[in-house]
Amino acid sequence: MAALTDRIRQLREEALAAVAAAESTAALEQARVRYLGRSAELTEIKKSIGRLPPEERRAVGREANEASREIQRALQERTGQLAAAERARRLREEAVDITLPGYPFQKGSLHPTQRIIEEVVDFFVGLGYRVAEGPEVETDYYNFTALNIPPDHPARLMQATFFLDEGLVLRTHTSPVQVRTMLSQEPPVYVVVPGRVYRRDSDPTHTPMFNQIEGLAVDRGLTLAHLKGTLAAMARHVFGDAVKVRLRPSYFQFTEPSVELDVSCFVCGGSDAGCKVCKGAGWLEMLGAGMVDPAVLEEVGYDPEEYTGFAFGMGPDRMAMVRYGVPDLRLFFEGDLRFLRQF
Repeated sequence: MAALTDRIRQLREEALAAVAAAESTAALEQARVRYLGRSAELTEIKKSIGRLPPEERRAVGREANEASREIQRALQERTGQLAAAERARRLREEAVDITLPGYPFQKGSLHPTQRIIEEVVDFFVGLGYRVAEGPEVETDYYNFTALNIPPDHPARLMQATFFLDEGLVLRTHTSPVQVRTMLSQEPPVYVVVPGRVYRRDSDPTHTPMFNQIEGLAVDRGLTLAHLKGTLAAMARHVFGDAVKVRLRPSYFQFTEPSVELDVSCFVCGGSDAGCKVCKGAGWLEMLGAGMVDPAVLEEVGYDPEEYTGFAFGMGPDRMAMVRYGVPDLRLFFEGDLRFLRQF
């Protein structure tokens, strides 16, 4: 028995020395397997205790168990030490000098057209209007027929509209959303409709795709005075309190009477004949509007004897051109950061 207990003590000392000398988790694992693994000598001694004489089993078992516990404690302690050393090493290697200047952030900003869209939409939402949206690929009915646009109207020509298969078109205005809204609910209706529209046009003041914001109000007792007051308030919201507005007679298939709204030139106020913004006229054309044609109301099932309404449509791209003095509409669509960073 003495020889066996002496061997257990010897194995314990060897194991503790191996654990203390381990400089990595891999070396520590090797020491564990060597002294506590399934095939380790100490494990074999513990397995053989049952074959010892009864009077020796307790002493040998106690010695073997104490050796195993002590080695386990040493392994756990050394594991903690190695982990702490590894954390310290990584912190040293990954240390950041907080006194160094940081990397500058590239600040983003809204596109100038998007700014106009959000300002206009926020204004009408504040008046109680609801934002409405619809498909950009439309049927002939919603894009033309329901809006009182006859079959021989120039807007239906191939030179003006992108026609697709099966009687579909890329919408030329957001007015189809107004029709869909009226067909889906009873009056009163107050909606503002922002979205992309498409026309076969490209020059410094026109692009094949552009943004549009339209609005529709249908209720009892609405008049042209309500339309003018609403648009004047919107113009002051976007261009400032000093802006003046005027209405000029115009013609649109889906409104009667129809008007165009001009705003006073906020650069010269009409006092500079050489003004590059208004060309000396003192006024800037801004949007088209009018009272909803009774034929349109009848088409969607509204009684024009009971309800009246007004509609308006504006181009936020053109409004951004006017507001920021940009000479070519195409600059808004080219994605040139040198241009966009000016805003």
